[in-house]
Amino acid sequence: MTNQALQDSELFNTGYLVNGEWRKLSATFDVLNPATGEVVAKVAKAGKKEAEEAIAAAAKAFPAWRAKTAKERSTILYKWFQLIIENKAWLGRLMTTEQGKPLKEAEGEVEYAASFIQWFAEQAKRANGEIIPPANPVHEF
Repeated sequence: MTNQALQDSELFNTGYLVNGEWRKLSATFDVLNPATGEVVAKVAKAGKKEAEEAIAAAAKAFPAWRAKTAKERSTILYKWFQLIIENKAWLGRLMTTEQGKPLKEAEGEVEYAASFIQWFAEQAKRANGEIIPPANPVHEF
């Protein structure tokens, strides 16, 4: 897959994500293919201002996330897991291009990373707060 093929994907973005929207910056840095020295992309060079903006957006979004049920949260996380797995080949190719990692190793790393999201999606169904439910429901601690 060429750099152009990577860049033609709807997954490829060189901005930074805040509040569900991709934003551009005039300040960028080059991502290089270590095998060829070729510039893969110029990506946004986000700094303190952009980090503070992202933190503020996350704080503003938190009440809506908090209001979701455990099942709704699990469904969202599981969808994220599925999207990663569906795009494993592209993500693996991107990692290979920007890091020089063997393709199969990169795809394995994508699967491994996705497994954490899958685990949290399953755990989200069991959001119990501070109280751990007993094995026998008639007993409480």
